[in-house]
Amino acid sequence: QVQLVESGGGLVQAGGSLRLSCAASGRTFSSYAMGWFRQAPGKEREFVAAINWSGSSTDYLDSVKGRFTISRDNAKATMYLQVNNLKPEDTAVYYCAAQPRSLYGTRWVRDFNYWGQGTQVTVSS
Repeated sequence: QVQLVESGGGLVQAGGSLRLSCAASGRTFSSYAMGWFRQAPGKEREFVAAINWSGSSTDYLDSVKGRFTISRDNAKATMYLQVNNLKPEDTAVYYCAAQPRSLYGTRWVRDFNYWGQGTQVTVSS
C-alpha cells in the first residue's frame, strides 16, 4: 500500500500560480506511475496529468498543456504539479493518485489504486 498526502492548494487570482505537492509513504514510490485529477462541484473527477515511474514521460489534459507541469522526485517520494496562468475554470479539489507502472498512459479513475484526500484550488476572476 501507499499513502498519499496533497498540499499547496489555496486561493489565487486569475493568472496566478501555485505548486501542488503529493507526499507518498509506504511502498516504494518508484513502483508507481502517478497522476493528478481534479473535481469541481457537481462534476465528475477528471484527469489532469500523469507521469511515469521514472519521470521520463508525461501526459496532460489538453486544456492544461503549456500551463501545468507535472514532475516527481523519487528520492523524496514526492510528486509535484506546477500550475501557472490559472483560470477560474481550474477551480476544483485536486487529488493525487498512484497506479501500477504497467497502466501508465490510461486516464481512467478506475486504473488508479491509491488516492490522497485532496487539496482545494480556488481561482478568482
